Amino acid sequence: MNIFVSGISHKTAPIDIREKFYLSETERRLLLSTLQSDPSVVEVIVLSTCNRTEIYANIISKNASEILLKTLFKIKNVSYPSEFKKYFYQHCDQDAIKHFYRVCAGLESIDFGERQILGQVKTAIELSRNRGMLGKHFNVLTGLAVRTGKKAQNETQISYGGVSVSWAAVTMAKRMLGTFRNKSFLIIGAGKMGHLAAGHLKNRGAGHIYVMNRSKEKAEFLAEKFSGTPVSFWDMKEILRKVDVCICSAGAPHYLIENDLMEKIMFARKGKELLCVDISIPRNIEPSVSSLKNVSLITVDDLGDVVAKNMEKRYAALSQVENIISKKVDQYNDKISKIRTYEQVGFHESVEV
Repeated sequence: MNIFVSGISHKTAPIDIREKFYLSETERRLLLSTLQSDPSVVEVIVLSTCNRTEIYANIISKNASEILLKTLFKIKNVSYPSEFKKYFYQHCDQDAIKHFYRVCAGLESIDFGERQILGQVKTAIELSRNRGMLGKHFNVLTGLAVRTGKKAQNETQISYGGVSVSWAAVTMAKRMLGTFRNKSFLIIGAGKMGHLAAGHLKNRGAGHIYVMNRSKEKAEFLAEKFSGTPVSFWDMKEILRKVDVCICSAGAPHYLIENDLMEKIMFARKGKELLCVDISIPRNIEPSVSSLKNVSLITVDDLGDVVAKNMEKRYAALSQVENIISKKVDQYNDKISKIRTYEQVGFHESVEV
């Protein structure tokens, strides 16, 4: 067994470094295909979220770290080796398995104990399965990983309360504005985070909500659900001239709101303050807009303090979750041991995972 993980996360790198290695779905597929063509790589899972990019591999090589990082850097058009290598961590075998289970349980998330990560892991697993990159070891590994996350969420208070990125973003906006009454909001991006943000805004008494999305149908669906108004990207200037808050969760590969555009918008607002919340990775609002007069900019890395104030019950469940993880790691080792025993004596019976 040569299970290896190489990754970068909020624990090792700031947002301006992490976003350089965020993988779109197309890039994830390309990375899987590239590794699949390497004869030393047996199985692979690629996980890329707001706060982490990780490659898990069953790899027959002493240079596992070099193989995985070189491939990732190539996909992202980053020279290798480079100074960015220092931001990456590596774990192998038992440490890699334990790390994966900790990720699934939310213990490695910036939003400690978050539920969303398990869904993201499931998506990564399914992508690898569809590409034929899951074999006997990773079928066992992933089956127990999903059970680890579910058990932690259902049987402990590790996911108590609301501390998702969207929740934290809305909470910080509320703290800065004082009240949402008679305030108007623009949500850019009608995906899961935009959906959650809209719900949190409405629950806290937000005024009108505008929804902007590349897909007109998704914008209309989200806007209708929360009694808002769908708007086009062509209306960006007009809408930003009048709203109080812009929450961006689009995840586009480039800036949707650039400094030059914001300068013109702020001139037209005639001194009216604008709060921008960018929870996209890569970031979709140019960071320099924060230097403009009357503009406040919040990013993912600014939300840790909000989350920290709601962690007491979650941290109290830590020992329970670590016990669950320890037992699942033991189960993994036991199942893999049985597989090896069957192989050695010539049996090919399936091992239930």
